[in-house]
Amino acid sequence: MTKSPRYQQIKDFLIQKIESKEWAVGAKVPTEAALCDQFSVSRMTVNKAVRDLVNEGWLERTPRLGTFVCQRKVESPLMEIRNIAEEITERGGRHHSEIITLRRVSASENVAMRLGIMLGSDVYKSEIVHYADDVPLQVELRWINPAFAPDYLKQDFSLITPNQYLMANCPLGTIEHTVEAILPPKHIAILLKIDTDQPCLLLHRRTWSENQLVSSALLFHPGNRYKLSASVSL
Repeated sequence: MTKSPRYQQIKDFLIQKIESKEWAVGAKVPTEAALCDQFSVSRMTVNKAVRDLVNEGWLERTPRLGTFVCQRKVESPLMEIRNIAEEITERGGRHHSEIITLRRVSASENVAMRLGIMLGSDVYKSEIVHYADDVPLQVELRWINPAFAPDYLKQDFSLITPNQYLMANCPLGTIEHTVEAILPPKHIAILLKIDTDQPCLLLHRRTWSENQLVSSALLFHPGNRYKLSASVSL
């Protein structure tokens, strides 16, 4: 069997160190000179391996300091709805959530417009922080029309996600997604443990079940830890 190219062997070696947690996020990796000596290859070969891993989101270079293991971005498909807990665990991470708010509120003008209901109507509101390996990855701010999910407030969202509950009880009919890059409001920045000048991805999501508008959500993600992707067949 033909051996893989030397640069690929170096990539595989570095990835194995990261995936095994021997090198944690923030750990400094060996210099290119050290890797040249270890694998008996040219600087060009090592540079290609490291450059590929930087482009793939495994490593990041800091001028004059070196190359470090970085927090890989979780990727979510823009054209469908995925359970964030599954996204995290499928990548070998550990998901848990922190419930900030779970209560009944009166619909403000903005919320009433989002859900297509009368101003002042009762709605269910939840605010939940989702973590990947103890690092906050998403703040989920959601409003629910109680007529279509009457038991929403009774759920233990430390055990399941709102996505799991809604998908099981309100079969998905239509989704509406809008994405924008923003600077986070102060309380969102605190929950995500980032600075207010650090860019975020904000996903506006509305979901319908059997032509009924059930849920409206704002999903905040730190831009350096999360990305959205879309694939369209033409």
